[in-house]
Amino acid sequence: EVQLQACGGGLVRPGGSLKLSCVASGFTFSNYPMSWARQVPGKELEWVATANKGTGVTSYADSVKGRFTISRDDGKNTLYLQMNSLKPEDTAMYVCACEFGRGQETLVTVSS
Repeated sequence: EVQLQACGGGLVRPGGSLKLSCVASGFTFSNYPMSWARQVPGKELEWVATANKGTGVTSYADSVKGRFTISRDDGKNTLYLQMNSLKPEDTAMYVCACEFGRGQETLVTVSS
């Protein structure tokens, strides 16, 4: 059974930082690109970033480029998202995803 368990969300002030983690199980993590996405209630799911397998190549949505960094530790089956210079518009439910689907969400709230 594929499981993707995200954690690390919380309440942070504008300009602050958070680091999300997503632990994967049930598949060979290192063989697949992994992504983060986010969703605000009432809006569509928004792609945030992808870390490709093996090559270290990453890609980002324009809205987070330069502020967020996606990384992966294949030895720990874990995907990360370092979020810096957070803005109120980054407030959302964040989820990690792969071709098998999306996992458990973690809430990030950016507010003063």
